[in-house]
Amino acid sequence: MSNTKNTSHAQTSRNSPKSDSGNGSRDASRDDDSSNDRSDNVADDRPTPMEVLRQARSQLAELTGMAAESVSSFEQTEDGWSLEIEVMELARVPDTMSLMASYQVDLDPQGQLTGYRRVRRYERGRADAHRPGGR
Repeated sequence: MSNTKNTSHAQTSRNSPKSDSGNGSRDASRDDDSSNDRSDNVADDRPTPMEVLRQARSQLAELTGMAAESVSSFEQTEDGWSLEIEVMELARVPDTMSLMASYQVDLDPQGQLTGYRRVRRYERGRADAHRPGGR
């Protein structure tokens, strides 16, 4: 418990000089805010990759009624974003027999879904088929 008190006191002590400093600190803060305003405008046009992932999962779930379990592929394209999202289409017992599907999902540069299609369907417990040329 005493470590917690010491830690919080140390943090308060560390933060106090910054808040008590003069105009120099406030001017630097204003400079940071103005540069953040410029970067925020750019960020508004282009979502972060994590925002794109969240939007894609949410929009696909809304359209199909199936919750996304994982994202197995994600890339930025000339037209926006392209993802492959895994969903459970049919729950079965045991779970390894549940039917899964991979959906190809395309989004525009702002992260709005422009199209999707199912590219494969498989049982959860099955590995991908053996590919020629590999072992």
